Amino acid sequence: MDASRFPYAALHHREKLVPAYPVVYIARMSEPTMHDVDAKKAMDARLARIEGQVRAVRRMIGEDEACEDIAQQLAAARKALNRAFYEMVSCMIREELPAGNQGRTERAGKVAELLARFG
Repeated sequence: MDASRFPYAALHHREKLVPAYPVVYIARMSEPTMHDVDAKKAMDARLARIEGQVRAVRRMIGEDEACEDIAQQLAAARKALNRAFYEMVSCMIREELPAGNQGRTERAGKVAELLARFG
């Protein structure tokens, strides 16, 4: 594990500590972020397609299909999940910005932290 990129995670891994996430993550998860009905429908459709891709991979494995074909399907599902993740980050960026430079700086920091941690 690259401790310079993920010092928080590295500490927990090295010390075998139970992960405890900073309060900022807990607070963000409890607030609804997708207010746009069309965006929710689009995300739901995207996730349904991903779910179908994962089911197809399981079926392919069960039917002993070629590893290359399975890898191709896994790559497509991974790419679709990445697109869903970046859509959620985009949603976070598009939210109404807090008033003042301090609020904007905090929002930018949260987005940057999210991308560094999960992106």
